[in-house]
Amino acid sequence: MLDLVKQETERIDSRFLEPACGNGNFLTEVLRRKLDVVGKRYGKNQLEYERYAFVAVSSIYGVDIMQDNVEECRDRLFQEANKTYTNRFKNGARDSFRDSIRYVLSVNILCGDALTLTDSTGAPIVFPEWSLVSGSKVKRRDYTFASLLDKAESQPTFDMVEDFDVDKDDPSKIVPTPIKEYPMVNYLEVAQK
Repeated sequence: MLDLVKQETERIDSRFLEPACGNGNFLTEVLRRKLDVVGKRYGKNQLEYERYAFVAVSSIYGVDIMQDNVEECRDRLFQEANKTYTNRFKNGARDSFRDSIRYVLSVNILCGDALTLTDSTGAPIVFPEWSLVSGSKVKRRDYTFASLLDKAESQPTFDMVEDFDVDKDDPSKIVPTPIKEYPMVNYLEVAQK
């Protein structure tokens, strides 16, 4: 199935969402392919490799209704990222990078129901968008899953004025509004709250 979207798996920043991620079979293979590209392009420089491996990991999202599946998926994704990172940089591999990867996976792979767009507590599913902005700085913006799917959190229809920024010249271009924005931070510091 991944061969059908091969070009996208080779784009480091291309986002993938698995709405029933199970224990991560599909997402782990997506990440493996992305990390192969990162290694080929940036593998000689640890800083560059870390930045783009961060982008690759942060572009993977998943939801599953079973908490044990979510935990196994996060673990498998972390193990894939850690294995390639440690094999490449051996004793130079940094725990701060590993901590950032674990944190990103903890907020990108969620327990919830993709059909109802709610998490395991009944609250709206919220996904962060991670963007490499300047050098080693990343910007995080959180969006509700519903807004990303052009749905309102509590109604089957939505009020475009309230839920979205609308391009006045082209109303067909609907841009979701983040529910929270975070200050830019070094990619090695995202796990530090």
